[in-house]
Amino acid sequence: MSETAAKAPGGTLGAADSNRWKALVFIALAQLMVVLDATIVNIALPSAQQDLGISEGNKQWVVTAYALAFGGLLLFGGRIADLWGRKRAFVIGLGGFAAASALGGAATNEAMMFGARALQGAFGALLAPAALSLLAVMFTDAKERAKAFGIYGAIAGGGGAVGLILGGFLTEYLDWRWTFFVNIPFAIIAAAGAWYVIREPEGGRNRSALDIPGVILSTLGLVSLVYGFTRAESEGWGDSMTVGMFVASGVLLLAFVVVESKVKAPLLPLRVITERNRGGVYLSLGLAIIAMFGLFLFLTYYLQIVKGYSPVKTGFAFLPMIAGMITGSTQIGTRLMTRVAPRLLMGPGFLVAALGMLLLTQLEIGSSYAALLLPAMLLLGLGMGTAFMPAMSLATLGVKPQDAGVASAMVNTSQQVGGAIGTALLNTIAASATTSYIADHIVGASSKSQQQLVQLEGMVQGYTSAIWFAVGILVAAAAIALTFVNAGRPGGTTVASSEEGAAEELAVPVIAH
Repeated sequence: MSETAAKAPGGTLGAADSNRWKALVFIALAQLMVVLDATIVNIALPSAQQDLGISEGNKQWVVTAYALAFGGLLLFGGRIADLWGRKRAFVIGLGGFAAASALGGAATNEAMMFGARALQGAFGALLAPAALSLLAVMFTDAKERAKAFGIYGAIAGGGGAVGLILGGFLTEYLDWRWTFFVNIPFAIIAAAGAWYVIREPEGGRNRSALDIPGVILSTLGLVSLVYGFTRAESEGWGDSMTVGMFVASGVLLLAFVVVESKVKAPLLPLRVITERNRGGVYLSLGLAIIAMFGLFLFLTYYLQIVKGYSPVKTGFAFLPMIAGMITGSTQIGTRLMTRVAPRLLMGPGFLVAALGMLLLTQLEIGSSYAALLLPAMLLLGLGMGTAFMPAMSLATLGVKPQDAGVASAMVNTSQQVGGAIGTALLNTIAASATTSYIADHIVGASSKSQQQLVQLEGMVQGYTSAIWFAVGILVAAAAIALTFVNAGRPGGTTVASSEEGAAEELAVPVIAH
């Protein structure tokens, strides 16, 4: 199909194109809600724990139940979007997410809370891939695609920090339950808008049967992997259950790859991940998320415990990072995406973020916010925003419309798994550095105030040790992006495909090798 035909009023994409910018508003709103939810509940957790009588040992399940359901069901959710249609999956996902949020807000005991969080994760796994794949099939012109993914990338990157601000406000001035109830108006507006505005391109539905063995193996494999990392954080890497989870995950995911290479209609067609550019994007994005997730956690603790900031003040302290992400994504990324190859945005973007991270290795108890944290956050935001935007776009570029949902799910999967690894890995590094620092210095501290000072110094020492690892991880992400991703500057012609069904492909910007 030619680009002209794709845009002709009577062409396949005509109906989808007329409302695409209005549709972007509702897709962006839904994405913001999902990203907010990853951090907003963290701020409310201490209050919810007290109200519902959640034990110290069980409190991690408020976060873990969501992460397991979301991470484990993403590939399934992406394929369901391809089978049912993305608009339908998107609206059902929103409705379910709103209902689960209402249940969480009304929770009267820990079981009800954990169930609500697992349901939120399950519906999020349907909603997130549907949102990204809708963008992939609706925005086919290179310049428009750059703008749309610029906005989406800014929200995907900056939404977590917005969650910290909103979570702080709601917890401090209203009640922790509002961190759940706040999702309901978001979901209703996004679902109603999407229902009336989104017109999906024809011929993009995947009519093949659902690969049940693939669903079971991928879900169990991903759940084992995410749970393994989550458990390592609380129980240690040598714990027999943790090791068992990692072994099970390896076996299940290997079996999944074998099954996918043999079945007629695979859940995850291997061509989606073996294509050099997409493989490079999934890998570099996952690594960058590992570095970022750990950092959010450390900075939140540093500002609240070491600096004594309130939850609201902590949220506002992250604003420079959001500003940097929005600028990097919508100004730098969008303006350059149609002019330079994606790797020339992703590689330098990750390196700028690594430079911001490098500044944070200088953290001390008395570090000045304006002199150290502010420039570090700006650099982190700018770098991540610039790199995220072409990564999000490239991850779904040139994919057959029938595979857009599952390709989008892979982006979310690399983020979810990266988040679980980042939190567990960097936390473990920080905790062991803190323990050894305190053991070495506590002997000379005679008074209680000196001992407290050693404890705080130990915490900061732990954070900086882990941040050094994060710097290395971001440099590795940059190296992978510069080495693996070899797509040329997006043009305006159709991506050719040697596969069967190439005639059904949509006109999308070219990947020039």
